[in-house]
Amino acid sequence: MVVINQKKNINFGENNSPEISLNSNLKRWFSRNIGLWKSNRTYFLDEVQKTYTLRMNIKIEALENKSEWESQYKFTWYPDKKYDFFKENPQYKEKGEMKAFLKGHQLVRENFYLSSAGGISNIKQVDEHEMIFESSYEDWFILEHTRLVDSDNYRFRVIYSWNQNKLKIVENHHEIKIIK
Repeated sequence: MVVINQKKNINFGENNSPEISLNSNLKRWFSRNIGLWKSNRTYFLDEVQKTYTLRMNIKIEALENKSEWESQYKFTWYPDKKYDFFKENPQYKEKGEMKAFLKGHQLVRENFYLSSAGGISNIKQVDEHEMIFESSYEDWFILEHTRLVDSDNYRFRVIYSWNQNKLKIVENHHEIKIIK
C-alpha cells in the first residue's frame, strides 16, 4: 500500500479564496448525512477468521463554523446493546467521538476509529451520491466507499482496512436514517 499524504500537508492552495478552499459538492454531500443513523454492521476479521454482526448508532452533526468557508462535523457512535465483539476485540472503540473538517478534497480528522492519531482522509467523488475516502495512519491504510440511497434515507458503506499491507478487516454497514 502507498501511504497517502505522509506529511499531512493541508495547505495545498495557500490562497484563502472561497472558490479554492471550498468544494460545494462535498459540503452539500456531508450535509445530506447529518442526523442519527442506525448502523447494521458486519465485520470480517481476517486474523481470527470470524464474522461479527452488530448494530451501532451514529450521530453526525454540523458544528458551528469558525469561518463561513469551513465545514466542521462531529461524529458520535455507540452500540444499541452490549456485544461480546468489543470484549473479544478491545482495539475497537465501543463508543466515541470524532471531530473533523473539510479542506478542499480532504477530511481532516482529529482522530480515527482504531486510533487516537489525527490525520487526513483524501476524498474522491464517484457521483452525487457516493464518496470514496482513502486514509492512512500509523500502519493502517483504509479504503471506504459510502453511498447515499433512496433520497438519503439509507447509506451503504463498505470499508477495507489493511495493516502493514495485509488486509485485516472488511466491513459492510447498512444504515438507516432515524432522525434528520
